[in-house]
Amino acid sequence: MANFVQGYWVSDGGGVTRRDRQGCEYAAYIPDPLMGRLFSFHGDVAADVADAESAVARLNMEASSLVSTESVARLLLRAEAVASSKIEGLSIGAGRLLRVEAAREFETPGHRDVTAQEVLGNVDAMAAALDAATALGSVTPQTILDIHARLLAGTELDQYAGRVRTVQNWIGGSSFNPCSAVFVPPPPEYLPTLLADLAEFCSDDSLPAIVQAAIAHAQFETIHPFVDGNGRAGRALIHLILRRRGLAPRVVPPVSLILATLSSDYVAALTGFRHEGEYSSPAAVEGMNRWVALFAGCCTRAVEDAAGFENRVRTIQTSWRHRLGQVRRASTVDALIELLPGTPIVTVNGVARLLGRSFRAANNGVEALVAAGILHQINVGRRNRAFEATEVIAAFTDLERRLGSPEGDTLASPAVRPVPARRR
Repeated sequence: MANFVQGYWVSDGGGVTRRDRQGCEYAAYIPDPLMGRLFSFHGDVAADVADAESAVARLNMEASSLVSTESVARLLLRAEAVASSKIEGLSIGAGRLLRVEAAREFETPGHRDVTAQEVLGNVDAMAAALDAATALGSVTPQTILDIHARLLAGTELDQYAGRVRTVQNWIGGSSFNPCSAVFVPPPPEYLPTLLADLAEFCSDDSLPAIVQAAIAHAQFETIHPFVDGNGRAGRALIHLILRRRGLAPRVVPPVSLILATLSSDYVAALTGFRHEGEYSSPAAVEGMNRWVALFAGCCTRAVEDAAGFENRVRTIQTSWRHRLGQVRRASTVDALIELLPGTPIVTVNGVARLLGRSFRAANNGVEALVAAGILHQINVGRRNRAFEATEVIAAFTDLERRLGSPEGDTLASPAVRPVPARRR
């Protein structure tokens, strides 16, 4: 039965104010285990879940631009990596990040965008962690530790990577004590049992995938098992479950960005999820339903926004073909038109490698798109030549802006969190 345990904080003397340096009593929350629990969902919530599952499945089955290359999935993953990393809140546009990514080909350490490099590292780590975890089939506590270790490796938080906390943490209030905290997770001694239960729940297939991802994420954020990096690990858990269950094998919609946009609703729903007493009580059932409904709705909204981006890209590709005139099927130019939505900044060598064409054929194809005004030459690194499909980057920037708007339209409702500036 979920309950609170009382603790007493003994100050170590740190802090600026007298209040920061004081000791106090606090109440830490101990959630119910997930395994063995009976879950009850209202009819409208079950319908929301069904809609979300259909939308995510349809996105993975029908989307062409979004899954034509792994790079577009990385664009969406990049957006979530920014939101779930320590650098959350910085506005890093797609163009800026893609230029730095293109510069990797030339190995130009003298031109370093440290922030963008950290984001790229987080994207790489998240992708690798999910690939490794998905390959295992089942989820264990070590799976969760390994994901966290990959996400924090090489950062200033490396010392905490993959290690369950041994100290009490808290959310909100003072940085020096939990006296005014909004929420205090379980004490460290409860974590091994709670993590084992969470891992077993993540390996179970008895609930719909959307419901499982929602509950696992909420339980993870409630346990808060790490000193730092809980946000990005908790969001990675969503990706892991949706991929492991086969619902989103190619593209996971950016649900975390919608949750971040609806932050007040997100916090309120998580608070309702953390019931006290029996999980079968009316208040507990209502809290669970409210959380699952919000999560499912955010999944559906994320799919709609991603699909809107895909439709815009298809329109852009049609306009390119009109500008180019007759494009021979399977030619380098034809293949480039299909490549650019996922890789909107390219080099000639990169095109040759990705398309399996000769350098000469790749160069001729790039020159044809430059002549048509589809690609524009830019410099990456110091003096290295690359080419940018500005229309695609503008479309993805607009997607990021929509994801930051409560109503999905920054003209109707401005973004409520930092987003890239609109590209002209």
